[in-house]
Amino acid sequence: MIGRLRGTIVARRTGGVTLDVAGVGYEVIVTPQTLSSVPGVGEAAVLHTHLHVREDAMTFYGFADEPGRDMFRLLLATSGIGPKVAMAILGSLRVDELHRAVIGEDIDALTVVPGIGKRSAQRLLIDLKPKLVDADYVSLGGDSGSGRVREALEGLGYAAAEIREIIPEIPEDAPLEEQLRVALRALGRQA
Repeated sequence: MIGRLRGTIVARRTGGVTLDVAGVGYEVIVTPQTLSSVPGVGEAAVLHTHLHVREDAMTFYGFADEPGRDMFRLLLATSGIGPKVAMAILGSLRVDELHRAVIGEDIDALTVVPGIGKRSAQRLLIDLKPKLVDADYVSLGGDSGSGRVREALEGLGYAAAEIREIIPEIPEDAPLEEQLRVALRALGRQA
């Protein structure tokens, strides 16, 4: 497995880059977040990669850091998730947001991903949560409760888009009551 490439960016395009490594140009598919962090053409770059091998193709997927690549690999090991869907998930949610959503059982946060509905999100939670808990993938202070906060705010009549904007402001390690207070203050500032 080739886990990292270091070289010079020779081309950038939507959804990917070409990285020249010792005279060989590797085409690497990346998320929009990774593309924005990659330097310009002619500059040196390091991408943490996953080589996906199929009968008819060998495709590199690249990430700005190891947690992104590792989460991609966990997603691929999940039932019904292929490289395209895994890249869509990581293109819509940062690794910490995805981790929080899964551990907090926040289905609505997962449905922001194009192609992931409520049923797919539920299956993703069931398959991915044990892997994240067992692997202690990212230490984020345990169950953030963001799913419970989201449900409470929706019960109060707030729209999913409004809630999605303020979720990053909520302290993960605070009790549920404090998380709700912070969320309501943030939503009050938006009004």
